[in-house]
Amino acid sequence: MSEVHAVRRTRLRDRGAAAGSAASLVSRPANVRYLAGGAPPGAVLLVGPEEDVLLSPFPLTGDPAHGRTDERLRVAVLSAGGGDAVVAAADFAAKAGADSLAVEEHHLTVARHRAMASVAPRLRLADLGTAVEQQRVVKDEEEIACLRIAAEIADQALGELLESILVGRTERHLALELERRLVDHGADGPAFATSVATGPHSGRGGHRPTDRRVEEGDFLSVCLGANYRGYRCEIGRTFVIGTTPADWQIELYDLVFAAQRAGREALVPGAACRDVDRAARQVLEAAGHGEALAPLTGHGVGLEIQEDPQIAPGAMGKLDACVPVTVEPGVHLPGRGGVRIDDTLVVRQEADGGPELLTITTKELLAL
Repeated sequence: MSEVHAVRRTRLRDRGAAAGSAASLVSRPANVRYLAGGAPPGAVLLVGPEEDVLLSPFPLTGDPAHGRTDERLRVAVLSAGGGDAVVAAADFAAKAGADSLAVEEHHLTVARHRAMASVAPRLRLADLGTAVEQQRVVKDEEEIACLRIAAEIADQALGELLESILVGRTERHLALELERRLVDHGADGPAFATSVATGPHSGRGGHRPTDRRVEEGDFLSVCLGANYRGYRCEIGRTFVIGTTPADWQIELYDLVFAAQRAGREALVPGAACRDVDRAARQVLEAAGHGEALAPLTGHGVGLEIQEDPQIAPGAMGKLDACVPVTVEPGVHLPGRGGVRIDDTLVVRQEADGGPELLTITTKELLAL
């Protein structure tokens, strides 16, 4: 991967040079990891015209959770006691003769920006914007391989939970068990806080597990993801507990399933992000659920669980091949519960088989 990271930094260096910046400072942790292979806590990456330097407040520990730093990179550890690597990088760039430095203003606080200006008053600070995030949207096959393994781990953890006894257990207990199983199967940890929602809680996006116990006849909606080598996937499923589903549960489930299928089928290179959202959303709106829908029906995934592109009504831009996204429509009926179905897929050309489904746990409405 060292060569891959070097190519990524060269691409950023060329973009900065074209914009008139002698060097670029990357401080957002996911962006540092994307370009450097590893992102120790507090570390920043200085991409210079001749040399790239990873500045870290503390010595590197080799913790796999932080990634594996590119061996080609020069690593500069700040003096004892740590310090702000962003400020140290500005001083470093100025002493190296740079007259300008592009920084991630969307990540820096005003205080840090001022501190940089105070240590290097002659250094012109420009905005790097979201240049690195834009590079990260399209994944290479090694990145997709990590996402594929993350999805396999999440599928395994969810599948094992479904084989256990669920009635009487709390949402909180089930969420903790899922996260333990993720780690048991090789994940660095959960991709985000696992959501388990039962009965009247089911179908809520981002529901935080409570001490409510699973009861027969409940809808049970689960949303989880694995973090594997920094790459994060997402899967969401809804089930019925211990009995034949009621008519209203079957009707609602079939509706959300149809919306999710429409969104998945719209994932083709060149499709407008808003059109993918519309494909899923209009199915639910036509059934009278428009006002209660979430502001987006999907999003990109990668080194962060929510990346560009956004699958939303106001989203700009079009999908490219090799872009991993979620499709996750849902409906929640207050006081009754609801349904969420969530998959991670990779946009592929039709000649390559169309969208690649990474999360493969059945979407059949099972009674557990």
